[in-house]
Amino acid sequence: MNSRSACDRIGPAGSPPPETVARAFERQVETTPEANALIYGGQSLTYRELHSRANRLAAHLRSLGAEPGSLVGVFMDRSVELVVALLGILEVGAAYVPLDPTYPTERTALVLDDCRATLVISSEQLRSRLPSAQRVVLLDCDAANVGGEAADSCATAATGRDLAYVLYTSGSTGKPKGVMVEHRNVLSFFSAMDQLLGTTPGTWLAVTSTSFDISVLELFWTLTRGFQVVLHGDEGTHTLAGEIARHDVTHFQSTPSLVRMLEADPESLAALGSVKTLLIGGEAFPPGLLPTLRRATSADIFNMYGPTETTVWSTAYQIPVNPTFTSTIPIGTPLSNTRAYVLAPDMTRVAPGETGELFLAGGGVTRGYWERSELTAERFLPDPFADGRMYRTGDLVRELPDGNLEFLGRTDFQVKLRGHRIELGEIEAALEAFPSVRQAVVAAREDRPGDQRLVAYLVLANGEAATASSIRSTLASKLPAYMLPAHVVFMDRLPLTANGKIDRRALPPPSLPAAPRAAAKERKRGPGPLAPREETQQILVEVWAQALGVAQVGIDQNIFDLGATSLMMAEVHVELERRLAREIPLVDLFEFHTVSSLAAHLVGESAPARLSHRGERRRAARSREGPL
Repeated sequence: MNSRSACDRIGPAGSPPPETVARAFERQVETTPEANALIYGGQSLTYRELHSRANRLAAHLRSLGAEPGSLVGVFMDRSVELVVALLGILEVGAAYVPLDPTYPTERTALVLDDCRATLVISSEQLRSRLPSAQRVVLLDCDAANVGGEAADSCATAATGRDLAYVLYTSGSTGKPKGVMVEHRNVLSFFSAMDQLLGTTPGTWLAVTSTSFDISVLELFWTLTRGFQVVLHGDEGTHTLAGEIARHDVTHFQSTPSLVRMLEADPESLAALGSVKTLLIGGEAFPPGLLPTLRRATSADIFNMYGPTETTVWSTAYQIPVNPTFTSTIPIGTPLSNTRAYVLAPDMTRVAPGETGELFLAGGGVTRGYWERSELTAERFLPDPFADGRMYRTGDLVRELPDGNLEFLGRTDFQVKLRGHRIELGEIEAALEAFPSVRQAVVAAREDRPGDQRLVAYLVLANGEAATASSIRSTLASKLPAYMLPAHVVFMDRLPLTANGKIDRRALPPPSLPAAPRAAAKERKRGPGPLAPREETQQILVEVWAQALGVAQVGIDQNIFDLGATSLMMAEVHVELERRLAREIPLVDLFEFHTVSSLAAHLVGESAPARLSHRGERRRAARSREGPL
């Protein structure tokens, strides 16, 4: 089928965009110098103040060798200084590489070694968690040097073809891969968002970690269009309602998983009623969320889709006021400056209604993967229908009668879990590096509706023994929290298809007994779970056992080892407040991982410890919650 599809189009282009994101920001500063640009906690900066601080940092970075083509790591907690750092890097013409402080040190070292960053911007508090070989600029300690530089416009030789950022995503070979995004890609995306959302400025609540590319919309499209950006802190989701009301937030972007957490908190859900524009994306949008969301808000709701390799979002679908979806919600049609092709294996177009693989072309298609030429050639192909290149998404879609695209699944083993893009092969490679593991397979299972989890299936080497807790503990030093399997199932052998391949559909649910050798090892650990000793512990045990679907929860067992998820946390939070008849900050559930520690905290025994380690615990909470 070679007829032209409704999705085979490129949207209207606006006026030629400025060459770099930094220049676009400077133009906005000239237009609204005294308007509020950024708010975080009790701090606020006008456009003039934010520009001045970014330029002072840019001048300092230039004196240290940063220039167009350089990569500069950013290893910082959410703060005003984080945004200053990102803008300062862009102002000097270099590209930033976001490094999440919640990720294991080993993974941070791997990324820094791979990208060979010229510098890393961080803080004194986080310095000890960076590899010692890195040249680090500490914004808090180096304030005198940075503050002493001139604050005039920091002219740069960067052009639209220079890199703006390199963002590392999960890699199927076991090694993260860096996606190289140029300024022209970002500005093409900004032009498309102008077409979709308009350019009237408002207030945007920015909740996304800079390790996710959708933060580019929240921080930079907004700041080049005159928005007031409210940067959400590290406290978790329980402060969202107050931030939305206090700052009259008009725009908000969320994953479906975050919406589910808000759904479990009536106050947070009600706060969405004042929001005018709501973007949902990062994973499949379940239709079951829509009725509750529509009752809470009359906002314009958009279902967004797009891989990092084509710059943030590539398609959009505006959800009707009275939705009637029962199976899936369309991902829409291509944004301006984007072309979408639905192709058969022989690279010909399929007929509308037939399933094919989605290929994306246009201004958002990025340069490729950092120093991974073979992988770049495999995924970025010449566009057979127009000039330029197209990106092979690996997503299966079909075109609906109204021209919108419907997402149907993957051609490989990549999954989206609570907004995180995960290559299951990377987890499998990490597991098979264990001396005790002979074979490993990881699957994303949804044994309970709306509760998708990672499950690792392991075959141990002859004579070896291991426990689920030891596997997860070691894995936690190598992979981010969102990539840790919720369950580990030991098997004597993995099921095979008739042609000898692993039969993933025949993998058992995690509730089935482990293989005899592994089960025997687990029994050697000692007696069963410790029973509750007082009323608060009893209530916590009952609530957690019901949420986890297990008969018993020991007061000393780590609830994350038992399979707790961020979505489950929201449900447990509501039930605990009801059962205990008191308010409980949601972040407490992330801070205290056992029934005994949470119960002790709730009766006041651990308050001093909580105060002394608040920063670390907030970072731990954020890593559990997903892209916040």
